[in-house]
Amino acid sequence: MTTPIPTYHREKRTSKLGFRTKFSQGIGAIPDTVKNWVFNTFALLYYSQILGLDAFLVSSALAIAIVFDAITDPLVASFSDNLRTRWGRRHPLMLIASVPLGLSILLLFSPPAGLQETSLFAWLLGFTLATRGFMTLYFVPWAAIAAELTDDYEGRTSVMAYRYAIGWLIGVSFPLFIFTFVMPGTEAFPVGQLNPEGYPVMAMCAGVLLTGGALVTTLLTKREIPYLRQHKGTRARFSFSTTATELWRALKNRQFALLFTIVLVSSAISGTTTNLGIYMTTFFWGFETEDLRWFAISAIGAVLAFPLVSYFQQNWDKRDILIVTAAVSVLDGVCIVSLRFLDVLPDNGDPMLLIILVSVGVFSAGIAVVQGIISASLIADTLDDHELRTGYRQEAMFNAALSFSGKAISGVGIMMGGLVLTLIKFPTDVLPSEIPATTITHLGITVGVVVPMLHFIPIYLITRYKITRKAYANIRAKLDQRYAETLSSSQRSS
Repeated sequence: MTTPIPTYHREKRTSKLGFRTKFSQGIGAIPDTVKNWVFNTFALLYYSQILGLDAFLVSSALAIAIVFDAITDPLVASFSDNLRTRWGRRHPLMLIASVPLGLSILLLFSPPAGLQETSLFAWLLGFTLATRGFMTLYFVPWAAIAAELTDDYEGRTSVMAYRYAIGWLIGVSFPLFIFTFVMPGTEAFPVGQLNPEGYPVMAMCAGVLLTGGALVTTLLTKREIPYLRQHKGTRARFSFSTTATELWRALKNRQFALLFTIVLVSSAISGTTTNLGIYMTTFFWGFETEDLRWFAISAIGAVLAFPLVSYFQQNWDKRDILIVTAAVSVLDGVCIVSLRFLDVLPDNGDPMLLIILVSVGVFSAGIAVVQGIISASLIADTLDDHELRTGYRQEAMFNAALSFSGKAISGVGIMMGGLVLTLIKFPTDVLPSEIPATTITHLGITVGVVVPMLHFIPIYLITRYKITRKAYANIRAKLDQRYAETLSSSQRSS
């Protein structure tokens, strides 16, 4: 039996989307930003280098959790898209996830002393599953709200800009706080991130931000519920088969399927390198905690990029902006590592090296902000194309499907990162100065040059995306005409 196409209703806004709404929604970026930084920076380092768990086992646990998380993404999305409550389709799930989200990440970095290998692996896996599971319950509906707040081509980019602005502010200030006050270098631990005593405090700070950010955005955006689409009449019942059907329906949209593939390939590549980033800064570049704090200056690049997004979008299509920024981002990272092998850069420990890399970080941050904002806005445009073709609004499923793609494959990438450390026989529980030079060279070539160059595959795929500004205007006009005809028909029948 075919499920009837659902109908939706929402109150019409009488004024433009204001600063207060954009800022309130943007606060919701805090939990995911902090969680990602903590996981990408410390999970592998803490459990492998400090607790002594085999790097491949650590990577395996993280990969298993990501795959589990990826499976729950479409399930939560289907449930949220079809939910009908007084608080709408999104807010109840966000509220439920808020408190256990922060508690889970605290426990992840506070394992009991004396655990053997099997028990330590189980602790890591269990609380990684919990943290990522509750993040899915919060993040999927939160991300869906952004696509519902406005139907304007450029207005959507503005909403995404607030998300990235707040995310970058926290993404820079939180590491600065941690490396300055929680993990400073000491006489016993000159490299502060190798001091085990700092991790429970770091996790407590992260937990407060995860729970606080989720609660604040949920409560402050409660007033927007009447302006978000609500179910009117028939809706699908939640089940595994319904989830599979809705995921397949989303993937049948050619433009979305293309985006899904791009995220799939990109995540496999970046998953291999991201979790080894702390290894590059600690062992390849030889930075200590005091050095890492200076990378907070990269926020300057992010701040300067926000006004440029509006300028770029007024003059070029989102697709073209994304192609250029993605290519520049890849070449930027590869070139700086290549210059080290060509002996162009100053030696490790030279203050000029830190100045150069911080300057590169400023530029990279600006490029990343533009790229991220445009990518999120482009996904929202694809939702309207999907509604025009099918009649369905699947904001949560679209975001979850992309998340599903990215997390499932980046899980493989994370496992490959751990495998890289094992294959190059990277030692554990040693000072950076004790790592063999050949091992450092292998690390730099793999993580800094070879794997990142593979990003040109998804960059090519972006050129196949067809929803330009002109195409979107045509989609929007047809949808508005359909809404008008439906309203007129409803008024005649009443």
